[in-house]
Amino acid sequence: MAGVAHRTPVLRSRTLDALTGAEVHLKCENFQRVGAFKFRGAYNALSRLSPEQLARGVAAYSSGNHAQAVALAARELGSRAVIVMPEDTPRSKLDATAGYGAEIVTYDRYTGDRAALTRALAGERGLAVIPPYDHPHVIAGQGTAALELIEETGPLDALLAPVGGGGLMAGSATAATALVPGIRMIGVEPETGDDTLRSLEAGHRVTVPVPRTIADGQAVEAPGELTFAINRRLLDRIVLVTDDEIRAAMRLAFERLKIVTEPSGASALAALLAGRIDPLPPRIGVIVSGGNIGLDRFLELLG
Repeated sequence: MAGVAHRTPVLRSRTLDALTGAEVHLKCENFQRVGAFKFRGAYNALSRLSPEQLARGVAAYSSGNHAQAVALAARELGSRAVIVMPEDTPRSKLDATAGYGAEIVTYDRYTGDRAALTRALAGERGLAVIPPYDHPHVIAGQGTAALELIEETGPLDALLAPVGGGGLMAGSATAATALVPGIRMIGVEPETGDDTLRSLEAGHRVTVPVPRTIADGQAVEAPGELTFAINRRLLDRIVLVTDDEIRAAMRLAFERLKIVTEPSGASALAALLAGRIDPLPPRIGVIVSGGNIGLDRFLELLG
């Protein structure tokens, strides 16, 4: 992935340190290609396909960021992508995915089975399915965000990352715990989408109703099978944030840090600002996972 994915900046802010009482290092994946960390995993997975499979094409399902990532990775590798997306996906993400050259097939997120629909399309057309998180090469690609962060900052006491399907956290935890034994891995979910928290408490994967949250990238019903197996072993805990706390984090990121985040991208920062991390470690890494939000939606949420 060197020379393909951006090595995104790590942002520091004295204001943020003063507000939280910790030394905070923000890994800004909102500056990644397609505007989110998802490009790492998508490109890593597609780059390992055979030339014959790349010629046939790939299929994926996503609420937006993985869709754009697979579409761009396919274009970069001379392949083609068919993306299954919810009908209510933000327009900015639909337009961006189409702009990268993908064919889009929509479905109703509250009644449709996106995985089954994607498998059917892939079977009909001979496409390789690239899941948004439950795939070893996708997980490994996402983990390079934590790898780069720790290479730049040195050892951290804790690392916060948003959890949807669990791919970013699984990859990040794999990399971070190997590089910094004893680091605390803390996942963040929206309170209406606490499937990973419930699963960890139950000791097995739990399914919740489709979450209704502004953090559409984390609106997942159940953790992935592979991601949960990794996260169950490596996570210290999961904390929850409200939509209002996410909005407050987005506002602070815009007004004080001068960066734009989408709701899912701000959820880990929201947990820190809302005081969910107790006890508070001295040096904390936070993955700002993405910044894909249109101006109208941004104003709707914060205006």
